[in-house]
Amino acid sequence: MSSNKKSKDAEDILSEFGSRVKSEPTPEPEPTPEPEPEQSSSGTVSSSKVQEERDVIFVGTKPIMTYVSATLTQLSTRPVVTIKARGKRITQAVDVSQMIVKRMDSVGYVISDVRISSSSLTSQDGKQRNVSTMEIDISKN
Repeated sequence: MSSNKKSKDAEDILSEFGSRVKSEPTPEPEPTPEPEPEQSSSGTVSSSKVQEERDVIFVGTKPIMTYVSATLTQLSTRPVVTIKARGKRITQAVDVSQMIVKRMDSVGYVISDVRISSSSLTSQDGKQRNVSTMEIDISKN
C-alpha cells in the first residue's frame, strides 16, 4: 500500500493498526430486549422509554487503538456510535474520536454531538467527589 495514497477505507486503517493492537476489544454484550409494556387496571398501556439505536464504547485502560478498532467496527453497522469516558480517560476518548475523524476523512465520519456532565460519587474513603463525564457521538456524514 502506497504511503501517499490519500483515500483509505476502514479496512485499510484497521489492517494498518491491527498489528499494533495487542489485545482484542471485548465484544459488546447483546442488548436485552425491551420488556413488553404493562397494561394497568384502567386498560391503558404504560409508555416505555424509546432509545435511539446507538452503541456505546466505554474508554478505559486498554490501548487507544483497541477503542478505535471497536468504534470503526460498530460504525460499519450502526448509524451513530458514542465514545464515553470519565475522569482521566476523557483525553483518551478525545484522541479516539480524532483518530477516527482525521484518518477517515475519505469515508466521512464526523463528530455529531458532544455531551459533558459531572456527577457526585462517594469515594472509598467516604468523601464526596465530582467526576466529569464526556460522551462523543460519531456518525457518518
